[in-house]
Amino acid sequence: MKHLLSLAALIASSVIPFAASAETSIGWTTISIPSPQRGKPLSVDVWYPSDAKAPEILVGDNRIFTGAPAKPDAAINPGKYPLILLSHGSGSRAQGMTWIAARLAEKGFIVAGPDHPGTTSGDSTPIATPRIWERTQDLSNIITWMAGDAKWAPSVQASKIGVLGFSLGGSTALEIIGARADLNAYADYCDRYSMMMDCQWFAGGFGFVDGKRVASPVVKLREFDKRFEQSNIDPRVTSAVIVDPGLAQAFKPESLKQITTNTTIINLGSSDTLPAAVDAAKLVAQIARAAYHQIAGSNHFSFLPVCKAGAQDFLSEAGDVDPICAGKGLRERAEVHMDAAKLIVDAFGKAMN
Repeated sequence: MKHLLSLAALIASSVIPFAASAETSIGWTTISIPSPQRGKPLSVDVWYPSDAKAPEILVGDNRIFTGAPAKPDAAINPGKYPLILLSHGSGSRAQGMTWIAARLAEKGFIVAGPDHPGTTSGDSTPIATPRIWERTQDLSNIITWMAGDAKWAPSVQASKIGVLGFSLGGSTALEIIGARADLNAYADYCDRYSMMMDCQWFAGGFGFVDGKRVASPVVKLREFDKRFEQSNIDPRVTSAVIVDPGLAQAFKPESLKQITTNTTIINLGSSDTLPAAVDAAKLVAQIARAAYHQIAGSNHFSFLPVCKAGAQDFLSEAGDVDPICAGKGLRERAEVHMDAAKLIVDAFGKAMN
């Protein structure tokens, strides 16, 4: 799992006016849906097919990352569309996946991604991070609401629902199709790999609340809430694409063997470069209907949006030690995105035919 925490304190998600040379066929909006479990509404970004004539903006554009064009609040094209749920990585936002959400919308999907409270930009703490059951509930709430809402129900093909998760979002996606985490296995992993980013995060020190850095205690994984191990399956989800999943070393093998959902798992990098935190090869071997791909010349950060010129220098000067935008020895991020987008679009297209 990657925690974009210093970055979260530096920038907020944004939208920028955009003058396109060729009009996009993508609409975008932000909706608020009920979340009784959270005790407050859930903010959800939605991308969808739209040929309506409307001004465009760059969604997710900011000081660090390049956004993607879409037409805010434009009318959705008539018809029924499969629904793809997005689950972002720890310390990020749904808009951090705009580049792939827009591609899926262009191909005829409705894409909906929440900002998961407690693990999102400016609102991220170590103690909230392992509460995977809250994230899966966010996704289930989106399905229920969009399939029943007067505005969205006519457009949502409720029998075809997929999930796309990255990093901690990859863990979320695995859980919603039936994987169950093992608390002792995860604690053992952090004992063995104490310098991994997720384990360093649980070692405590700081987090973010309301955009401000706050002190945070150590998370004692072996004493953590037992709901960490519960089943969070939602049988309405019929396909999944999982990218660099967190908790990769900590899922119960028997739960993986029971997964029947069409599943595609993607690792960013090659077998000799993958960190243990997200190495998913063993997971794939235990899921009956899983396809597995590696994207050579990439790393975990490659799934983030394309960085702007000077972004890494800006981050370094601001005190962020992570090489979020460093590309030495790696392929251009836009090229990696092309490979990933093809795999993702093809996987959902095949699963939903």
